Amino acid sequence: MAYMEEYKRKLITAEKAAQLVKSNSIIDYGMFATKPVDFDAALGKRAGDGLENVAIRGTGSILPIPEVIKSDPEQKSFQYFSWYFTLLDRKACDVGLAAHNPFNYHEATLLAYNPDFSHLWPDVWVSQVTPMDKHGCFNFGLGNSHNRGLALNAKISIVEVNENMPLCLGGTDEYVHISEIDYIIEGSNSPIFATPPSPEPTPEERKIADYIMKEIPDGAMIQLGIGALPNLIGSMIAESDLKDLGIQSEMFCDAFVKMYEAGKVTNAKKAYDINKSTYAFCLGTQETYDFLDGNPRVASCNVNYTNDPSRVAMHDNVIAINNILEIDLLSQVCSETSGLRQISGTGGQLDFVIGAFHSRGGKGILAFSSTYKDKEGKVHSRIRPMLTPGAAVTVPRTMVHYLVTEYGIANLKALSTWGRAEALINLAHPDFRDELIAAAKDMKIWSRTNRIPF
Repeated sequence: MAYMEEYKRKLITAEKAAQLVKSNSIIDYGMFATKPVDFDAALGKRAGDGLENVAIRGTGSILPIPEVIKSDPEQKSFQYFSWYFTLLDRKACDVGLAAHNPFNYHEATLLAYNPDFSHLWPDVWVSQVTPMDKHGCFNFGLGNSHNRGLALNAKISIVEVNENMPLCLGGTDEYVHISEIDYIIEGSNSPIFATPPSPEPTPEERKIADYIMKEIPDGAMIQLGIGALPNLIGSMIAESDLKDLGIQSEMFCDAFVKMYEAGKVTNAKKAYDINKSTYAFCLGTQETYDFLDGNPRVASCNVNYTNDPSRVAMHDNVIAINNILEIDLLSQVCSETSGLRQISGTGGQLDFVIGAFHSRGGKGILAFSSTYKDKEGKVHSRIRPMLTPGAAVTVPRTMVHYLVTEYGIANLKALSTWGRAEALINLAHPDFRDELIAAAKDMKIWSRTNRIPF
């Protein structure tokens, strides 16, 4: 009750909040499922009313489609940017309505707090939050990440209250206090976006998962990326004999719930945050959101806390598992683009590859099926002589640790260019190995000492 007078003073409608936006402003939306809904709808209605050159930055945009994209297809008022691409961002980019902001995910917190980057700080920050508690705090729910730093350093900070947002306990930076914000929107309490269950894994993914499972010891600290394969790994862990596992991951994924329910997660062997799983955001099913809501066994943290490679490396036996899109015979990894088309983002993949390598007993595992089919049904190898022109290098060849396909697993650390080419060709689909050997010879990375792959 001590904060109710201040609450009433700061209460504002979404329409009035949208009127605070001026031309040439930078607006930051809350990340992933904390993206504002009512404010965005109100701001979208201002397209064409004299607003010009307003940059809106999201992180992993989810439904509903941002109105600032839908309402202004000619981009006379709004330009939309995303720090990490989802399917929605990808489709918007395909038609010229969004652009990507590349970065390593752990840097987001640093950019949000460091005054050396104050030119990047937003003029207006808006995020969905839980209702205010008795202490005057609004919880960021499913999107901690770098929300607090942006809230504190924006010229105008606005929270959009949604009663459906899970209360995600901390951790670090999981809240903003009423004294630290300028305005409060009481939102329409729209449902929080939840993902459908993961599709059934392919036979290739099951083989890949079998190889990875052999690399996970008791007491390992697990990080899983986004996608069907990480969720399959989590399900297999839940059905295994593994014990005393820990979790530190940028994303809390559905598979972790299964691991908890099976008694596999204790976090007893972690170097810090003993007995707690730490994560920076969650994008999953409603079942996962219900699991996180008010759960003291999990801790919401800012993304520098979860992803800083030096902090990750403090744990023993870090097993970091992430997907990639393609790799070349030089062992350069692309996980975020298909040629020039932006598919996702660097996210925390490089953070955890580095952190896992420097962990005692750790393994940074990059997994991928050896082939894919294009729209016409033609099969292509994900292992190529050179990356597709325009492809972004997500993990430099010097940083690559373990690679896994349905044909095996290989540790590339300290291998020569000849050794890398041979290891990669052994991981490729047999139908493509002869042409890859020919390419390796042309590239001067195949010698008479290389053996013919199986």
